[in-house]
Amino acid sequence: MAKRLTRIYTRTGDDGSTGLAGGRRLPKDHVRIETIGAVDELNSTIGLLCAQPLDGHIDELLKHIQHRLFDLGGELAMPGEELITEAQTTALEQALDGFNADLPALEEFVLPGGNEAAARCHLARTSCRRAERALLRLSREEPVNSASSKYINRLSDLLFVLARVLARKDGGAEITWQKGV
Repeated sequence: MAKRLTRIYTRTGDDGSTGLAGGRRLPKDHVRIETIGAVDELNSTIGLLCAQPLDGHIDELLKHIQHRLFDLGGELAMPGEELITEAQTTALEQALDGFNADLPALEEFVLPGGNEAAARCHLARTSCRRAERALLRLSREEPVNSASSKYINRLSDLLFVLARVLARKDGGAEITWQKGV
């Protein structure tokens, strides 16, 4: 594998711009760069969740998702590339259905929390929604892979279901909203 970075600082961003993979430079607050940053933040938040002791299947799934988020970041850094596929969204749906099958039906809104792993998963879910909103803003200005939009939307659903699963770990429970309390 080729070395990607020989120096961490380049000073090229000191003017408030950053480079895309093809060499094009954009302002650091450009919607494309904001979207790349939101996806990176989501990946880091999932990494924080993975630092918790998790069931092997959940840990493996989340690490796989982290790789796909790097693919999504690559798409965003190389406009026109399509690395996220419909099949990857289908795989998320299958995982989601599998985890959701054993959960009771929702009767109330779920508060973020329950235990540390569930709370971190809820944090990842809200970070995912931020990345989704950034991707939507970008799609209004420039072409975006529609499979990526679907993937990120389905990922937030999966993170919600995983948070519900994690809240029940070791006999725990979800905390549900109580109106007016």
